[in-house]
Amino acid sequence: MSDYQTVGKVDDFDEGVGRAFAVNERMVAVFRRGDRFYAIDDICPHMGASLAAGCLEGNSVSCPWHAWRFSIVDGTWEDNPRVKIDAFAVRVVEDEVQVLVEPRRAAN
Repeated sequence: MSDYQTVGKVDDFDEGVGRAFAVNERMVAVFRRGDRFYAIDDICPHMGASLAAGCLEGNSVSCPWHAWRFSIVDGTWEDNPRVKIDAFAVRVVEDEVQVLVEPRRAAN
């Protein structure tokens, strides 16, 4: 079981700009929309680009390489909702932004 891990202070995050962090051996993209924070897998499943580097419009981030769009709220691929990437719980404690990321399970 994992615990929340601090990825920065609230003021470290600019509105609408993603930031990538290594948490529990996974890359996580964290986004700020107003007073809310969202976290999803940072790696686009298409060709591996960083989603934190993508363009955020509303609650959708576009992959910077091929424009695949993902919801920052739940990780849904906007062009095919049957496909999702992981989304992670985020909380703010005092002025620290924290994410809850379970490590990937090893393949048997």
